[in-house]
Amino acid sequence: MRLLTALTLYRILLPLLFIAAFPGWLVKMLRRGGFATRLGERAAIYTTPLEDEPCGAVHFHAVSVGEAMLALKLIREWLGREPGRRFVLATGTATGHAVATAADIPGLRVTYSPLDFPSMVRRYLNRFEPSQIVLIEAEVWPHLLLTCKRRNIPVRLVNARMSPRSARRFQRFAAWLRPVYRLLDAVAIQEAEDAAIWETLGIGREKIHHTGSLKFDPASGARPKRRPEFQEMLDGFGPKRPVILAASTHAGEDALIAAAIRETNTDALAVLVPRHAERRSEVTADLERAGFLVRLRSDELAATSDRRYVFLIDSTGELGDWTAHADVVIIGKSFLSTGGQNPCEAIMAGKPVIFGPHMENFQPLASRLVASGGCISASDPDSLTRAITAALDPEQARTMTDNASALLARHQGATRRILVLLGA
Repeated sequence: MRLLTALTLYRILLPLLFIAAFPGWLVKMLRRGGFATRLGERAAIYTTPLEDEPCGAVHFHAVSVGEAMLALKLIREWLGREPGRRFVLATGTATGHAVATAADIPGLRVTYSPLDFPSMVRRYLNRFEPSQIVLIEAEVWPHLLLTCKRRNIPVRLVNARMSPRSARRFQRFAAWLRPVYRLLDAVAIQEAEDAAIWETLGIGREKIHHTGSLKFDPASGARPKRRPEFQEMLDGFGPKRPVILAASTHAGEDALIAAAIRETNTDALAVLVPRHAERRSEVTADLERAGFLVRLRSDELAATSDRRYVFLIDSTGELGDWTAHADVVIIGKSFLSTGGQNPCEAIMAGKPVIFGPHMENFQPLASRLVASGGCISASDPDSLTRAITAALDPEQARTMTDNASALLARHQGATRRILVLLGA
């Protein structure tokens, strides 16, 4: 009875939420080039001939770029065990779709995940007939789950995470969420202590599996690697300069971080990688107002000795390899926005890491990294400047990277355990 009531409320609210969100979504898609892709697939309208579709494949659903990268990591590992197997990766954003397509994995069909309207979900399932659906991290859609349950299609949630804020909100509405979450066939959690909240949401203990974090597993996935063409670009700003890279920055953070780097009074080059490359004009304007000159990755670069320049990476999918060229990495979305970004790629690249006070989406890992001396948390521009100076010291940098790597080692084997759960 509660499931029926919850679904009734959801079916009333879903169209209203879609109408309210549509204008903002439209603007984002225009800015991010989504209309150059097969956007009709969001409404389960397809142009690929049906006979070319990989029916019966394992489907991964990943909304964001980060989730798409995790799905690609699992797919690559799975293909290492079963070469030639077909997969489908369904994304929710244009940038996620672009990253998945650019991966160019043989046998991978990249599509958009359908909106969670019953007719669209049915058309999607009728077309692909997935053998199972794997949700990455947090996205649970009632109509998708319900329709899959009726068709005996297993749905598993992997790398499941629950921030303290989300846990409080979910517990408040647990009675209404339980009927939906009970439809999941398995949940792979990152931290053992999270099992209690998933049980509160109605998932049986036998369905909850502590695998560790796919993000934090240091033994799988491609490591960041140095590229000669990247080094050539960096050398154009002056040879042997320390490189301070700000990763996945959000609005307002670029100028703040660049100013903190300038205040260190070192010869360091600020390399800024915004979370969304289409912010290049906004970021350039912010930096110029703060007294900087800007060179874009997409421009023809000429050598310059002017120390006022910062290097702005306005490309997608290159962050990992730019990280390999850094001396220090600063994590974006942690100073002027909430949630933070994943620090693990930089740690696995052997770089000392600094982040701001807002790493809510990466707790308890972020707090443990600071407590162990593996990372530095900076609360304001002055403390950020001090943190950069400290992280540039070779001895302290070595201590930080050793401590951070030891902490990540606790998640060793998470990828393998998740694949076993999925039947690989």
